[in-house]
Amino acid sequence: MDFSLSPRTEELSVAMWNFMQEHVFPAESSYNRWRSNNSIHARPPILDELKAEAKRRKLWNLFLPDISGLTNTEYASIAEISGWSPILAPEAINCAAPDSGNMETLHLFGTEEQKKQWLNPLFAGDIRSAFAMTEPAVASSDARNITTSIERDGDEYVINGRKWWITGVADERCKIFIVMGKTDPNAPAYRQQSMVLVPRNTPGVRVIRDLPIFGYHDQHGHAEIVFDNVRVPIDNILSDEGDGFMIAQARLGPGRVHHAMRAIGMAERALTLMVDRAQKRNAFGGPLVEQGVVRDMIARSRIEIDRTRLLVLQTAWLIDNFSAKAAASEIAAIKVAAPNMATRVIDRAIEVFGAAGVTDDFALAYLYSSARVLRIVDGPDAVHLRSIARQELKRKRQYIG
Repeated sequence: MDFSLSPRTEELSVAMWNFMQEHVFPAESSYNRWRSNNSIHARPPILDELKAEAKRRKLWNLFLPDISGLTNTEYASIAEISGWSPILAPEAINCAAPDSGNMETLHLFGTEEQKKQWLNPLFAGDIRSAFAMTEPAVASSDARNITTSIERDGDEYVINGRKWWITGVADERCKIFIVMGKTDPNAPAYRQQSMVLVPRNTPGVRVIRDLPIFGYHDQHGHAEIVFDNVRVPIDNILSDEGDGFMIAQARLGPGRVHHAMRAIGMAERALTLMVDRAQKRNAFGGPLVEQGVVRDMIARSRIEIDRTRLLVLQTAWLIDNFSAKAAASEIAAIKVAAPNMATRVIDRAIEVFGAAGVTDDFALAYLYSSARVLRIVDGPDAVHLRSIARQELKRKRQYIG
C-alpha cells in the first residue's frame, strides 16, 4: 500500500489549505455572528461567497471519483483538511453529508430523469437534500426494524411513517428526500425495503421539529418528519423494489471514509489548539506544557491520530482496489475508531483549556458535540463492533498454540 500523495492530490491539498486559511477560518466568526442575530436556520450569506470561491479554485465535488477523477484514498486528504472546520468547509466544497451520499446514490441508481431533476442541481450546489431512514419508534441501527410503509396504489406509491434525526431538513434549500421504507413486509428480511424520492413540497410531508445536538441547532437542522399518506409517482423509486438495503450498503463505504477523515481533521485542530494553549498559559510556576500530564496528553493524541489515519487510508485503499464489500470489516472499524479517537483528543484539549474549553469562545465545544454524535449516526459503535467480531470469528487461523 502506498499512501503518498499523487502530484494532483498534493496540488489540491495545498489549494485546500490555502482556501481554509484565506477564506474558511476567517469566515467562522462572521458566520457565527450572523446566525446569532438571525433565525437559527437562515442561511448566512458567507456560505455563498465560500462556495463561489471554492468553485473558482476548482475545489468542487471532489468526493465523487467519477466526477473528480480522485480515488477514495486521494480524496481522503481533502476530507481531513475540511474537517478542521466541519461547519463550513464541507459545504463550501459541496462535499457535506448527507448531500454527498445522496449524490452518490443518485449517480449510481438514479434514472436519467431523476438525475436531471435532482442530481444536477445538487452537483451545482443550488439545492440540498436529506436521507430519511432513522425512526423514533424502533431501533433503527437494525434497519430491518423500519416501519415506514411504501405501498403501491396504481401508478403511485403511498408513504406513511415517522422519521427523525433527518439531517438537512431545516434548511429551506432542502428540496428532495430519499426515503427508506418497506414495500413488501413479507419478502425476505433484506428485500423488504425500498428507497423512493419524495420532493419536500409533496402534500402530506410535515416537518414536526428540529432536534438539537447537545444544545446546538445546526443551520441545516436535524428534523423529525411525518409522512401522512404521501403520494409520489412509481417512477420516483430508486433502482427496483426491494433494493433498499443494497443501495444503503453501496452509499456507506466511501461516506464513512469521508466522516472518518473529517473526524481526524477535527482532532488535528483540537491538538493544535491544545499545544498552543499549553505553551501560552502559566500554572504552578511555568507554562502548562512543562507539566508531565499535559505532555502525556499531547503525545497520546499524536499517536492516536496517526494510527487512526493509517487505518482509514488502508480502508480507502481497499475500497479503491477491491470493493466496499471486501472492506466491510475495515469500514466498520473506522466508523468506531475515528469518532472515538476524535472525542478523546478533543476532550483532552478541553481539559487543557479548562472552563474556556466548554464555552463558545473556542471551537472545542462544537467539535466535541460533532465528534460525539458521529459515534451514533450511521449506526452506533455497538452495531459496528458486533459486525467486526462476527467477521473475526469467521477468520481462518494459521496457528493456535
